[in-house]
Amino acid sequence: MPAAPDTLSVSEVNLRARQTLERDFGELWVEGELSGVSRPSSGHLYFTLKDDQAQLRCALFRTRARFVAAPMRDGDRVRLRGRLSIFEPRGDYQLIAEAVQAAGVGELLAAFERLKTTLTAEGVFANARPLPCPPRHLLVLTSPTGAAIRDVLAVLAARWPLAQIILIPVPVQGREAAPALIAALGLLNRQAALDPARDAILITRGGGSLEDLWAFNDEHLARAIFHSRLPVMSAVGHEVDVTLADFAADARAPTPSAAAEQLMPDQRELTRRLAALETRLARAAEGRLEREAQGLDHLRARLRHPGEVLVRRREALGLLQGRLDRATAARLETERRHQRQLAARLAAHAPARRLEEADERLARARTRLYAAMPRQLASHRQQLAAVVRELQAVSPLAVLGRGYAILEDTQGQVVRRATDTSPGRTLSARLGEGRLDLRVIRVDACDITPQEGISSR
Repeated sequence: MPAAPDTLSVSEVNLRARQTLERDFGELWVEGELSGVSRPSSGHLYFTLKDDQAQLRCALFRTRARFVAAPMRDGDRVRLRGRLSIFEPRGDYQLIAEAVQAAGVGELLAAFERLKTTLTAEGVFANARPLPCPPRHLLVLTSPTGAAIRDVLAVLAARWPLAQIILIPVPVQGREAAPALIAALGLLNRQAALDPARDAILITRGGGSLEDLWAFNDEHLARAIFHSRLPVMSAVGHEVDVTLADFAADARAPTPSAAAEQLMPDQRELTRRLAALETRLARAAEGRLEREAQGLDHLRARLRHPGEVLVRRREALGLLQGRLDRATAARLETERRHQRQLAARLAAHAPARRLEEADERLARARTRLYAAMPRQLASHRQQLAAVVRELQAVSPLAVLGRGYAILEDTQGQVVRRATDTSPGRTLSARLGEGRLDLRVIRVDACDITPQEGISSR
């Protein structure tokens, strides 16, 4: 039987492999694109250098990292000087970098910027609809085995246990991730039972390198998020990771846990607020009860027994009755006194007495009248005789009695001048005794004898 070959331990294999790599390759320069840059608290830098076909793990220790001026960001293209080695405890094949030089922007990062510019110009990043808080249904699109769903569920269990979570399992890395996410979005938006005002979609996954998250930079996925009927929140990667899905969504959270915190209220905070409101309500109710009790005491102090009120009312009624009786008696006495005064005045002015006095005055007046009448008649006769004498002295009839006459025309007008008439006219002559009708034969303006010009008819 042949002898068994020498058997090596794992440590010996890794040691020989490390020695072989370090001896055969020595120091070399490698160019590629940075991805998955990690900066732990130790100060070392760990990252992956890649091209279109392969990846190479790299480490930049703290003693060399402080001399590197390049920013060392995911997607940057750099040139590294270092040596190949193996980390024996894990058997990791890696490049120990000694120096770093910038070599330009990485192809993935350049493609990301081109897509971002195009979609921004088209308005794909214009969504900003409010998400319901809390949503009736939270539809989570993520890997069912990833850390993201565990973080989300843990936060929701602590903050809002009543949340109804519907997990839509989809791949979140690789070529099939973007089509699966687009198909899931289309399926959810076709569900009539889902309401945009009460339901929300959460697209999430944990952190990773730029190429790990590249599915969320898919142009078609960004458009599907933009056209989603239901509001979408994106929480992809860590705080430093930004994808096109974040820009296209209505809201973005830096981590899956932060997304759960934004979507659901904190039951502890609500409990504290409720307790504070309950305390305020209790204090307000207590204050109101105290005020009402004081008001009730005040009303009770003012309230009296009906019997007491009736007694006071009877006393007041008795006082009023006494006042009324006294006022009535005084009024009756006043009216009686007034009546007696009126009776005395009426007696003083009785009609019979006034008639007697009037008869007496009439008798006295008649006596004076009978005594005064003869004297008045004699006086008036004397005055009349004197007036008659004066009238006779100036009366035209007295003149006519001496042989004169008064001529009047047919209208009764006195003819004073010869020119006041004309031949042929008829005149009337009034004599001392009687009248004569005359006809004018001739009119002469000079003085003529009475026989000329007038004839008796």
